[in-house]
Amino acid sequence: MTDINTVISKLGGIEKAAKIARVSTEAIRKWKQAHAIPSKHWATIIQATGLTLKDLQPEKNNYNDNSISLKTQRPSKANAILLLEDGTVLWGMGFGAHSSKNNLALGEICFSTGMTGYQETLTDPSFAGQLITFTFPHIGNVGTNDDDNEADTIVAKGLIIKEKITEPSNWRSTSHLNSWLKKQNVTGIYGIDTRALTLLIREKGPQNALIFWPEDGNFDLEFLRKEIKRWPGLKGMDLAKEVTCPKSHSWKKDVWCWKSDKKNQNKPAYKVVAIDYGAKYNIFRNLVNVGCDLVVVPATVSTEEILSYSPDGVFLSNGPADPAATAHYTVPVLRDLLKRNIPIFGICLGHQLLAHALGGKTYKLDQGHRGANQPVKDLKTGKVEITSQNHGFAVDPKSLPDTVHETHINLFDHSNEGIASKIYPAFSVQYHPEASPGPTDSHYLFKRFVELMDQHSSSHKRS
Repeated sequence: MTDINTVISKLGGIEKAAKIARVSTEAIRKWKQAHAIPSKHWATIIQATGLTLKDLQPEKNNYNDNSISLKTQRPSKANAILLLEDGTVLWGMGFGAHSSKNNLALGEICFSTGMTGYQETLTDPSFAGQLITFTFPHIGNVGTNDDDNEADTIVAKGLIIKEKITEPSNWRSTSHLNSWLKKQNVTGIYGIDTRALTLLIREKGPQNALIFWPEDGNFDLEFLRKEIKRWPGLKGMDLAKEVTCPKSHSWKKDVWCWKSDKKNQNKPAYKVVAIDYGAKYNIFRNLVNVGCDLVVVPATVSTEEILSYSPDGVFLSNGPADPAATAHYTVPVLRDLLKRNIPIFGICLGHQLLAHALGGKTYKLDQGHRGANQPVKDLKTGKVEITSQNHGFAVDPKSLPDTVHETHINLFDHSNEGIASKIYPAFSVQYHPEASPGPTDSHYLFKRFVELMDQHSSSHKRS
């Protein structure tokens, strides 16, 4: 691209550039610092300066310009390594649990843009098989506690952060992040230029990677590279069976409130079966909060078992890996339920599986959406919701039959974020209305599920 200072000069300097782009002068200074201009301003700048699109687009692989180390020689203070499938070598300092050749933090590397909620993120089953790069530099500063877990254990393979973990500073903290990770045998690495790493992931897409922090300080790089190549990757992988609940059980806990602890707010009015493909606990809490008598069943549940509970509705949870790989045993069940006109609400993987059951297809995204700041537009109301998301696959809207319509889109890349059937009482969204972490803009979807059950419940339990 053309030098950023040249572009600003053509705009008439910082003050005039800010006026033309309708941003603050501080934003222009950030352009200079990042050596890049956000794409949403390109059209305005092209019109004002006569520059071309090529002049404004960043050069490919600019993240390798002195920001990503490709040296295999270990720096004197480094005791841990991050290796990527493309050959990138990053040295840092390990924390959490030591790794070994028999205990590798190996998976698909991704990045999360959330500024809060690292504990909820690490315990989100949708992150199974993944190493998480946190773009926010200060991770660990609020410690950990038992209430913020979204599963019984950490599900992510490992984490990558910029700064050393500080001492926790939060009244709810009961354990240091480092101690919590060590107890659950999870490895992390800090001292990494996470901005540069995020740019690499953004440009090259998801790839296999591993964190290695050996207790004896020995690094067999050839062995580690072979292990990265051997790992099959998430495409075509079914992980729902690994993170689902082992057996059916009821769920009674309501949403957490520091004033009233976990007391149920509503008397249960609807019998709901939640299929656990790797569900977050806060989804269950929100279903209870809107009056659901909830029973949670494993991902491999049969139609007969679901019907044995005489459900007013069925919920399809989030979960990890490739929906196409999970569809072969889940879709037949979902099609049986659709034919019976049982109201269905799906989230994340549940959304993707519902799309498969309705005749659609899914594909792997180049970067995925992970964080608590994803803008989504409701195509019916025109309203924009800021949402919490974690997914690497998406529904292909072009594959949807005429009997299904798109309800929401992502405003970053216009990928699909929601669907609804025109003939069955079924709808789903790609994002996480339960948040945890993230904004609560989309909590209304749980009430929409209740309204759908109201319309189709034979007993009309609510007026």
